[in-house]
Amino acid sequence: MKTVRIAAAQTAEFREDTEAALACVADFAGRAETEGVALLCFPECFLQGYLTEEIAARRAALDLASPAFRAVLNRLPMSGPMIVMGLIETENGRLFNTAVVVDRGAVIGRYRKSHLLGSERIFDAGSDNRVFEIAGLRFGINICHDTNFPDAARKVADLGASLIVCPANNMLRRKAAESFRDVHNSVRRERCRETGLWLISADVTGERDGCIAWGPTAVLNPAGEVVAQVPLEKPGLLVFDIPAP
Repeated sequence: MKTVRIAAAQTAEFREDTEAALACVADFAGRAETEGVALLCFPECFLQGYLTEEIAARRAALDLASPAFRAVLNRLPMSGPMIVMGLIETENGRLFNTAVVVDRGAVIGRYRKSHLLGSERIFDAGSDNRVFEIAGLRFGINICHDTNFPDAARKVADLGASLIVCPANNMLRRKAAESFRDVHNSVRRERCRETGLWLISADVTGERDGCIAWGPTAVLNPAGEVVAQVPLEKPGLLVFDIPAP
């Protein structure tokens, strides 16, 4: 059976520290390349941090056509895996919670989060869906809260993908984190069962300001079973060989 090696990074959360985030990308991407990974996913809003206050978000946001974002691309690895990375995007004054798909320093596409939380009012919802391909594996993207909505996963399936890539950030107040600790994979399990798709998620871990993130960073098969996962509360690189159609 032909397989494609995919990976997800469970990382610390970097807030308004792009330099540290890019150093983290270089580290994980280098490890992934050594292991022969074709596709590597990072968490939601990874590059600048999950910023939901407008002043901070606008200060950190990047226009994908800007010299500032070109400078970011120039810092990304020019070899190794295709990268899916969350960031805060601005275009014509609007803010988006976006995941970019980067291959050897070039953006080949993006996905903007379509289902927004009440706390994400500063963002505009995305409306476009697209499927990407690496080594014969077709994948689409759902960002974190998107996976609570069957239509988001169904759109990926209808475009002919076999994998959902899910950048996430579950840094929550401790009480909420404890309540949702086992819910994230349960919700994703339903999306896999409904669509027959694989899913890989990448999440943050750590504590700050009364909040905590445990993950999970995991791979689920089309039956919704967790077949691989980074231990909760620990940074790590999850590597998994997925069947390729």
